[in-house]
Amino acid sequence: MIRAIITLTMATGLLLTSQVCLAAAAESGWQADPATNAALPATTRAELYKALDSYVAALKAHDPTRVKWAGQVRNTENNVALMVGDGVWATNTAVGPYDLRFADTQTGQVALFTTVAETDDTSAMALRLKVSNGLISEVETLIVRQQDSGIKFEGQKFENQPAMNEVLPAVQRLPRERMVSFASGYFDTLQLNDGTLFTRFHANCKRIENGVQTTHNASFAVVPVARLGCEEQFRMGNYRYDTRLRARRFMMIDEERGIVLAAGFIDHAGQIADYKLTDGTVVKSPVRRPHSFYLFEAFKLKDNSIEQIEANFITVPYNMPSPWDNWTR
Repeated sequence: MIRAIITLTMATGLLLTSQVCLAAAAESGWQADPATNAALPATTRAELYKALDSYVAALKAHDPTRVKWAGQVRNTENNVALMVGDGVWATNTAVGPYDLRFADTQTGQVALFTTVAETDDTSAMALRLKVSNGLISEVETLIVRQQDSGIKFEGQKFENQPAMNEVLPAVQRLPRERMVSFASGYFDTLQLNDGTLFTRFHANCKRIENGVQTTHNASFAVVPVARLGCEEQFRMGNYRYDTRLRARRFMMIDEERGIVLAAGFIDHAGQIADYKLTDGTVVKSPVRRPHSFYLFEAFKLKDNSIEQIEANFITVPYNMPSPWDNWTR
C-alpha cells in the first residue's frame, strides 16, 4: 500500500513537471519537433490571420516592437537577410487594400499578397509569416519595386480574385503531397519548356504576374503568347529560355482553399537567341545575358488541376543563392 502511494505520488509529480515544462517551452517560442513531441499543432486559421493583421498594423506604424516575436527570428526582404525594422519597415507609406491571404494550420504559416506604397510608388508585395505559439519566428517578404526592375509590367490591377478565395468542399480537397506535385510539375513544365506538360491545367486557368494578367491578354506585349491560356502557352514551348527552376521551396499548403505557396529562382543562362515554337513560329529570346528571377508563386488547385496562379518576382544577380537554402536544411 505504501509503495503504491509513493508510485502514485511520483507519477503525479512527473505529470505536473511535464506540464510546467511544456508551458515554459511555449512561452519561450518552442517549436514542434517529432523527435521530442509529435502532438498536432494547435494553431488555427483565425489565430494565424490575427498574427498577420497584427504584423501589418505594426508595419504601417513603422513599429516592429508591436509584433510578438519569437526568441529567434529569420527575416528576409527580396531574398536578403535583414534586421527586423530595416527595409520596408522604415519606408512604407501605405499597405493594401488588396488582400489575398491564406494559411497553413499544420505548419503554422500565413501568407498575404498585397501592395505597398513607398513615397509615390506602389509595388506588389508578398509576405509569408511563420507563427509558433503566437510568436512570429519567420518573415519572408518580396516587393516588386518596378523602379529597380529591368522589366516593367504596365497596367497593373490588384483586385479580388474569386477563384483564389474560394473554399473547396471537403470532397474536392487534395492530399498535401499531391498538391505539391502539381506545383512542382508546373516548374518542371516551365524549365526548358519545349511543349511537354508535367502538370495539369484547368480549362479556366489564368495567371497573374506582378499585378498583370499574363494569359488571355493580347495587350501584354512582353510575352508574345500572352493572348493564350496557361496550357496553350506551355504547349507552344515559349519559355524555352528558362534554363532552370532552382531552389524550389513549397512552404505553405492551404488545403481548404487548395493553394500551394512556392518560392524559388528562374535562371536564364542567356545563350538561346532565336528558337522555334511548336507551331514553327521563330521568336527571339527576351533574355540574352545571365539573369535570374526570385519568385513567390501561389497555385490554386481545383478539379485535379491548376486553376489560377498568382506570382510576384524580381530580378536578382544570376545564380544568386538564398538564406533560406541553409535555414531550411
